[in-house]
Amino acid sequence: MSRYRLYPTPAQHVALLEQCRHARYMWNLALEQWSMWTREKGPVPGFADQCRQLTQARAAFRWLRAGSQTVQQQALRDFAQAVKNFYAGTHRRPTWRKAGLHEGVRIVGGQASRVVKLNRRWAKVNVPKVGWVRLRLSRAIPAAKSYRITRDRAGRWHLAFAAIPPPIPAPNTGEVVGMDRGVTVSAALSTGELLTCPGLSVCEQARLKQLQRRLARCRPGSNRRQQTKAAIAKLLARAADRRKDWIEKTSTDVARRFDLVRVEDLRILQMTRRAKAKPDPERPGAYLPNRRRAKAGLNRGILANGWGLLVQRLEHKAPGRVEKVSSMYTSQTCGVCGHCAPENRESQAVFRCTARGHQANADVNAAVNIAAGRAVSARRETPPRVSSKREPQLATSA
Repeated sequence: MSRYRLYPTPAQHVALLEQCRHARYMWNLALEQWSMWTREKGPVPGFADQCRQLTQARAAFRWLRAGSQTVQQQALRDFAQAVKNFYAGTHRRPTWRKAGLHEGVRIVGGQASRVVKLNRRWAKVNVPKVGWVRLRLSRAIPAAKSYRITRDRAGRWHLAFAAIPPPIPAPNTGEVVGMDRGVTVSAALSTGELLTCPGLSVCEQARLKQLQRRLARCRPGSNRRQQTKAAIAKLLARAADRRKDWIEKTSTDVARRFDLVRVEDLRILQMTRRAKAKPDPERPGAYLPNRRRAKAGLNRGILANGWGLLVQRLEHKAPGRVEKVSSMYTSQTCGVCGHCAPENRESQAVFRCTARGHQANADVNAAVNIAAGRAVSARRETPPRVSSKREPQLATSA
């Protein structure tokens, strides 16, 4: 999607929040109808029935009639599509939308084409029941039939047109690259390149810790707490912007340079789950300390490096040219001789083959194995591969 920054006036800001409130209300109302379904009550009202109910509700309630019918109907349509995706097994179960977290509306049809270019840097869009809102032209406006307006936790408004950009053509050089994702090194390529996702600076991390401690001391519901939460959201949004920018540039560069990209098939959702408390055998009823804290730090490191989004954007920009290989023992296998043993991995950054003495960066060595599509399934130590020149001599001596 092509996303642009919106700059509404204070009055338009209030009107947009009201439209988001209506869309969130319709979504939650449809979710309540769907979640209360039982076999005795009959079928759940579909999109057409809910639209008829919406017409009756708009005639009965003035506050609902003051909003845009397009926004309200589209919220029902989005929920119907979410239910279909859930039953198809491609998405998770629809959840409740909360104020301050899910702020957004979707405009479709002829109203989505009401965009006027003012000059080289600015344009304006006519949002129903809001008026003409200015947006910053960071790129050319695509031809789209719908767009979505969202507000993040930092208070920024964005407009995203539903337009799929064309894929990046392959260079047709026949080059294959492997990519190993990590926490210390965000992405290591089999060519020897080590890529690191930028995050918050040292000063910004100290500022974030200070704000989090202040938030813990604030009274719930106070203005000071709201200001502290807004400052924290601003810092986190800055880190998210840097991460997304790095992912877009990295995925574009890799898709342009290589014909085939091989990555590890990782289950990131399962890897970032909350750790279960492990009981302490010496103290009945107590648990081992620092287990959840260490797992939480690892989860933050995985999410901060954007493992899933990087592969997702690669698949969007290079469709059919991204392969997922098994990640089993890729960090313990020598990329030169194929010898697999736990002792090969001396540390987090150093790989030294105990059979041939080959030494390399551990992440680059894993990326070489991924590029070769090598997946070791044996759990025992595997002997080093013998070259083809020595095979006849061994056969003759036997």
